[in-house]
Amino acid sequence: MQKPRISLDETDLRLLAALQRDAHLTAEALGEELNLSASQAGRRRQRLEKSGAIHGYTARLDPEGLGLAVQAFIQVSLESHGPEQAQGFARLIATRPEVVSAWTLTGEADYLLRAYTTDLRALHRLIHEVLLSHATVARVQSQIVMDQLKADAALPL
Repeated sequence: MQKPRISLDETDLRLLAALQRDAHLTAEALGEELNLSASQAGRRRQRLEKSGAIHGYTARLDPEGLGLAVQAFIQVSLESHGPEQAQGFARLIATRPEVVSAWTLTGEADYLLRAYTTDLRALHRLIHEVLLSHATVARVQSQIVMDQLKADAALPL
């Protein structure tokens, strides 16, 4: 089921774009950028948070600086596709901190996982001891990221 679209005007879009560039902007700074009073900017921000347009605020960390030298995309195909199998695999993925995002897919693979590990040995353990040992997993294919040409970007508003 598709979520209903959140109603946004041009000022809301400009506010969201500003927050994607810098989530630390104060109501005063947002107001200056949007030609609004600080209280108007603050109320708009709160409305966008309550509506779900803004899910939260996070810090972008440097994986390599934190010792996470290997980034990989992992395609997973399940043996069978019932709700029990899908839920069991979803529970497994939720417990693994190395897996930072996961998608269900159309096409050959059922899932695409993005993972960060300290080294190739840790990636090998994730694939062989965790994923391939799960009862419903039939096949795993991984690609190691050599370089990221474009960082995760802001949403196109």
